[in-house]
Amino acid sequence: MTVRFWTPLALGLVLAGCASSSVTSRIKQKQAAYDALPPDQKQLVDQGQLRVGMSEDAVYIALGKPNEILHSGDQSGETTTWLYYSSYMQGYPMWWRRNFSYTYNPQDYVKAELVFVNGRLVSWRTLPMPLN
Repeated sequence: MTVRFWTPLALGLVLAGCASSSVTSRIKQKQAAYDALPPDQKQLVDQGQLRVGMSEDAVYIALGKPNEILHSGDQSGETTTWLYYSSYMQGYPMWWRRNFSYTYNPQDYVKAELVFVNGRLVSWRTLPMPLN
């Protein structure tokens, strides 16, 4: 019984440590960019949060490498869009040997979309996990 309690607790602590250490490792990768941030942006970056006006480096330190980078342009200029993905288990009904059940497959979706103009964050949005 104690193993059932302590194993998830230990796993949670390890994962929490990994999240903060990944921000720490990204700060080390881009130390000069981090040092140049104003104190209020440093605080947001340390917490993995965003604010319009942040540089691409600040966003990278806060959230990590995007899954996909898109470049686009129109009459008003060029934009860069960063996409971050997540996944969920999609259930599919099925019949198998006179039994009805579900099978589950991982499905990716866009979790966050960030738009940059001239290297600065101009808009961002998070998207919910799709409903089954």
